[in-house]
Amino acid sequence: MSKKNEVPEVDIVIDHEAGVIREVKQPGLRSKSGHERRVNGGIYTVLVIMSIIWLAPFVFLVFQSFRSYITESGGMVAYLLPKQWSLDNYIWLLTDEKSHFLQWYGNTLIIALFCAVIQTLMVLSVSYTLSRLRFKGRKLIMNVVLVLGMFPGFLTMITLYFLLKQLGLTQQGAIPGLILIYCASSGMGYYISKGFFDTIPKSLDESARIDGATRAQVFMKIIMPLAKPIVIYTILMAFMAPWGDYVFASYVAFGSEPNYNVAVGLYRWVNVNDYQGFFTRFCAGGVLVAVPITALFLALQKYYVEGVTGGAVKG
Repeated sequence: MSKKNEVPEVDIVIDHEAGVIREVKQPGLRSKSGHERRVNGGIYTVLVIMSIIWLAPFVFLVFQSFRSYITESGGMVAYLLPKQWSLDNYIWLLTDEKSHFLQWYGNTLIIALFCAVIQTLMVLSVSYTLSRLRFKGRKLIMNVVLVLGMFPGFLTMITLYFLLKQLGLTQQGAIPGLILIYCASSGMGYYISKGFFDTIPKSLDESARIDGATRAQVFMKIIMPLAKPIVIYTILMAFMAPWGDYVFASYVAFGSEPNYNVAVGLYRWVNVNDYQGFFTRFCAGGVLVAVPITALFLALQKYYVEGVTGGAVKG
């Protein structure tokens, strides 16, 4: 088989004065890959700068936590790295009874664990109900919850305090009181979970129902295994919210030091006690609070991202 003659396309210009035909080379095209590399490089540079700015306070916190309050000043100083590295702050937090840190840490852990379990069950139940069932008033409930969610919870702080006080759930009863506050309205945060359930085909529910499965069996044995990302996302959100809460915890446990959570306890160190003597111990406490939640988030980050993106498809 003979090859076809391939004639390249060129621009031709006729020079009438010289009586010749000239070929004009086409201008070189800008390299698309080079342009993409420059754009990506700029984006990466901005992200690196933002990451450094975001991590700088935590790095400062970590370095200051290793500065001994015995051999150096216990307050803020003008240098970043400790002159002498020490574990005095951590030893004091974990061994000294006067610190109350382990008690505050335990209070926070109890509240966070109870909230993670109760809120997850409530949010997933409400989300599944609104996603799969059709009943009278469904749209009205969703609209009312949407409107109520626009009002910040701080508007009810005084009312909640007096209500909890009447029930004996303030100060010495602050731990169950905080669990009640965090879990009471958790069903209103169903939006992302419902969006994720909407992406699961309803034909699975119908097939299971035809085979004789109940709604509870469909939810537990069919939907839950497929909804692992959103379950982990809900657990993480429910655990992290009370872990670092200060506002509600400060006024519910006001005046009862053994019932503080770590956020309230650490703040009172640098606010009520000697600021210049407790700053490094405050930094050490902040590191101990941040490490477990950071490790948990990094370990479950894959499912967290899948839950957010999956729940954002439908609403």
